[in-house]
Amino acid sequence: MEKGKCVGVICCMLLLVSSSSLVASQTIVKALPGYPDPLPFKLETGYIGVGEDEAVQLFYYFVESEGNPDEDPLIIWLAGGPGCGTLRAFFFEIGPMQIEYGKYMDNVPALKLDPNSWTKVANVIYLDAPTLTGYSYTTTPEAVRSSDTDSAKQTAEFMRKFVRDHPRFLKNPMYITGISYSGIVIPMITEELYKGNDEGLQPTVNIQGYMGGNPLTDKTGDINSRLEYAYRVALISRELYEATLKDCNGDYAEADSNNLRCMLDIDEVNRRVGDINIQQILDPDCDPATNLVRGGNPLVKGNRKILKANPIRMLPTRSTLVTDTTFCRGEYYDYATLWANDENVMKALNVRQGTVKEWLLCNLDMKYNYGKPSMPQYEFNVRSSVVYHQKLTQRNCRALIFSGDHDMMVPHVGTRNWINTLNLTITDSNWEPYYVNGQNGGYKTTYARQNYSLVFATVKGAGHTAPEFKPAECFEMVKRWFAHRPI
Repeated sequence: MEKGKCVGVICCMLLLVSSSSLVASQTIVKALPGYPDPLPFKLETGYIGVGEDEAVQLFYYFVESEGNPDEDPLIIWLAGGPGCGTLRAFFFEIGPMQIEYGKYMDNVPALKLDPNSWTKVANVIYLDAPTLTGYSYTTTPEAVRSSDTDSAKQTAEFMRKFVRDHPRFLKNPMYITGISYSGIVIPMITEELYKGNDEGLQPTVNIQGYMGGNPLTDKTGDINSRLEYAYRVALISRELYEATLKDCNGDYAEADSNNLRCMLDIDEVNRRVGDINIQQILDPDCDPATNLVRGGNPLVKGNRKILKANPIRMLPTRSTLVTDTTFCRGEYYDYATLWANDENVMKALNVRQGTVKEWLLCNLDMKYNYGKPSMPQYEFNVRSSVVYHQKLTQRNCRALIFSGDHDMMVPHVGTRNWINTLNLTITDSNWEPYYVNGQNGGYKTTYARQNYSLVFATVKGAGHTAPEFKPAECFEMVKRWFAHRPI
């Protein structure tokens, strides 16, 4: 978009929002369409303006801890994409509610409580960021386009303003958390908050660390690791793996298109994995053929469709779904889209009228695909965030990095590779099993350097968005970590 100009829907939204409406917004939501009773937890929604003239209005859901809100950590969860609405986390990953598939109430999908909600042990902010994600919007056309660096700065500004507006939580331990593409910005936001404290920005925030789930971190390295991962899990042969490494000079992601032998190897690799679900290799494959180089972050296919014109398929109950290998996981998300676009839902959440024409699970104008420097509404201007992890190793800081071990999108292989570049010391665990309900939940390695500590854990059987696949294991893992106990 050319600076100073706006087009179509965005212009209409901007005209409908006057600057006089941009007052501090906090709404206590006591009931939600689809749930039959008053909410048994405290839910607040609202907007906080960030950036120049606060032209970016970020929408959030805040759930106070159901444990001890005055002492439990304050965390922010970023859904990734970039551009994916945080309702994905609220309903499918770490939130207090789930959708009851196949059931309706108040003309929207019915809701139920999630027994593994992270809100049982933490105060959780679910943020629609960057702008034009979920219910977030802008008041000027210049603010529409975002980037990795802009998003990180604006989210850090959001957190400082949030505790300013909620002084009760100033002393709570603060952690920056999220999943997938958010791995690029999480360490950037965390360092920005530490740096702001050093510079005397007010209020001082009690930042203590960060957490990333299957985090995209070093874009080239993470993409390259898909080849090794595919070999390790027996999707390609040893001969093909070794030939590709040799012919491509060890660089699969940045291969020379004039290198014919390398290109032929890559084509053969992609042929072998084309029918594999890159986000969870054991799930049915419902998307276009997997391409290990060009596959970006997980986006829902057909996410722009108008549901009123294309009604979603009636789903059976979850207990039936888990044995139905022909069902596509993406169809779950259609329920969230239907719920979020309901007028009564928007009214209950106090979404500002005229700011969002249609809620999308993910904004496709921000969709990340390796090799593209930008999209119409987002610039991918940070290739690797490892340097920010390195800066944080000099801080009094804790980190938890976890990976679903069935994820080929951002494989644990690449994640451990960049962790190894931090030159940390392995302490009491080196690929040791941890247990949840008496069963092996995955493997953990603990690292440290001076006042910095990092735990890396795999989640056995989980895919790219690990808490979605293994909610009990992920909940128990973070519960222990928040409490400073071995996971």
